[in-house]
Amino acid sequence: MFYINMKRNFMYVIGMAMLLSSTSCHSQKTPSAEAGNVPPYEISNLPKVDLKGFKQNADGAYVIFDGTSLNGWRGYNKEKVPAKWSIENGTLKFSKNPQGVTNPDGGDLIFAHDFKNFELEFEWKISHAGNSGVFFLAKEVKDQPIYISSPEYQLLDNDNHPDAKMGVDGNRKSGSLYDMIPAKPQNGRPAGEWNKAKIVVNKGKVTHYQNGEKVVEYELWTPAWTQLLQASKFSQAKWPLAFELLNNVGGKSKSGVIGFQDHGDDVWLKNITVKVL
Repeated sequence: MFYINMKRNFMYVIGMAMLLSSTSCHSQKTPSAEAGNVPPYEISNLPKVDLKGFKQNADGAYVIFDGTSLNGWRGYNKEKVPAKWSIENGTLKFSKNPQGVTNPDGGDLIFAHDFKNFELEFEWKISHAGNSGVFFLAKEVKDQPIYISSPEYQLLDNDNHPDAKMGVDGNRKSGSLYDMIPAKPQNGRPAGEWNKAKIVVNKGKVTHYQNGEKVVEYELWTPAWTQLLQASKFSQAKWPLAFELLNNVGGKSKSGVIGFQDHGDDVWLKNITVKVL
């Protein structure tokens, strides 16, 4: 009898150990899956680039687009640059209907390097009634859009795109943290005119600049950040996976890629630099 009881206890301990091991492995893939509201997801393991191959300007910033080459760039969750993205007169352009290309593919474009603390600067202009955006600290989540894991600096024709009148207090206008914090003052220029943008990320503190003025400021990984998400389209109730990823933006490394959005409208970009902090 004593032997049988010891055997039963041993088998029970082994069974519990296997169960705990299985639960632990699952939670590494989806940290909040045990709550029952976050579906499984997988981060892509696509090639990244080394910054050592890129020139630095007088301020020590890496020139990641110099108007002549798409070195380092590729599609989000892709191994090549989609055909709707090209170089046009020294600018990086997304074309809704590129000429001379049959059945061109589109999609968001990323610079394939994980940045953590940095200053991103660039110039942009948008077509009439155009919409686009800039992403940072993004992960490449298989079968999911880039904005599921990344804050978005909005690029918009404020005068003609309907998104400018949606959201709350103008939080979908240019320079804004999309659907969360409006850019104030709102100093975006009309469609067809160049704007200057700067995004600073430093130890969780994020600042948006538009045309030389600070327009948005917030801090990631804080209760205030969680509250912003809960009041947006990315709330835990509305979109559990987006809430999970954005609430922990950048993942364990607190880093990710920079990307520009294919929203279906022509957009031009130039003088793109990143200074690592």
